[in-house]
Amino acid sequence: MSRPARLVASLDAPSPVTGFGSAPCLMSGPGARYLVQCDDTELIVRELAGWAPGPTIRFPAPWPPGFGSWAVSPGADLAVFAGRHALRAVDPSGRTRWELRHPCWAGCAGHTDASEYVDDRDHRYSGSGSVAFATDGKLVWAHVPGPSVDEDADEDADGDDGPEEWLVLDAADGTVLARAATGTVAAGSVHVPHPDPGRMGLSVGEGQDGSPLLWGRWDGRRLTVDTFGGEDRVLLAVSPTGDRLLTVTHDQDTLAVHRAADGQVTAALDAETVPPHPAAEEDAEADEIRAYFDYEGGFVDEETIVVGTTESDEEYGAGRHWLVAPASPRPLDPITYPVEVSGPPRALGDGTWYTVSAADSALHVWAL
Repeated sequence: MSRPARLVASLDAPSPVTGFGSAPCLMSGPGARYLVQCDDTELIVRELAGWAPGPTIRFPAPWPPGFGSWAVSPGADLAVFAGRHALRAVDPSGRTRWELRHPCWAGCAGHTDASEYVDDRDHRYSGSGSVAFATDGKLVWAHVPGPSVDEDADEDADGDDGPEEWLVLDAADGTVLARAATGTVAAGSVHVPHPDPGRMGLSVGEGQDGSPLLWGRWDGRRLTVDTFGGEDRVLLAVSPTGDRLLTVTHDQDTLAVHRAADGQVTAALDAETVPPHPAAEEDAEADEIRAYFDYEGGFVDEETIVVGTTESDEEYGAGRHWLVAPASPRPLDPITYPVEVSGPPRALGDGTWYTVSAADSALHVWAL
């Protein structure tokens, strides 16, 4: 049964989209929503009153968006940038609140300014980490090459890659509260926050080698990390209550819902259940093409998941989005839109999800 979507809002990007990493996104804070975009010079955070644009906060960016990632505190009073050589926390005035340097992701001996490496291919296409705020804004979780060093100390003089680490830091001053080796060799990573500030998910992409999923718990004294049996899964989302996790296998064949408490799989859905794309019926070789799930998806609310098969559909036309019940994810209900949409769906957990326009210049917010 198809499920019609209703357009709730359309939001223009605050700044022209200049390339990789500069598309806008939506994030939520305590009682607030923000439209966020990182361009070549700054991180732009626009508060939304309902869905109407409100005040805009601008954080000067220490390096271009293609050379790292970022996170904004729930109150939008601090941004942390994860770059090739350091983590740097910046307030809206442009003042550096704190900085934690670490060995270079590209394996170089060290640089002090982005202008020294922005034209270097090894730096542009190196592995990378990520950073996220805990939901209360008091902690920062960061995936970095190790060991990290004090901001006044030199980086490893020979540029040797150390083991990758997962850090828990005090958001106020950057003090490292805990660290754990990840045992990974990252091409990139993504943090997935849990409603409990002491819990965090980390998906590490290792290219064709796999995608380890790490689940961290910080009790104020000790960081423990679980891999949920070492399964080769990408963590997509945490449910609004924090009771459930949503994953997809690295080969994108299987969606699974897990208990957040212990990682136990409670329901699974195989991509073989996805019907062929309507346009594939005219293709004599369509029986050789399989549908598979995107590396995006999430909880529209506690009882509804939205996922896409847009990557595998693109050969035949518009990508498809699906609604799934987490308790027993069968069958998939296709979503019908009043206009054509592009890219995968990104759920907000409050009954809505959004898509990004084909040119990345606007966001469209949807509800059932």
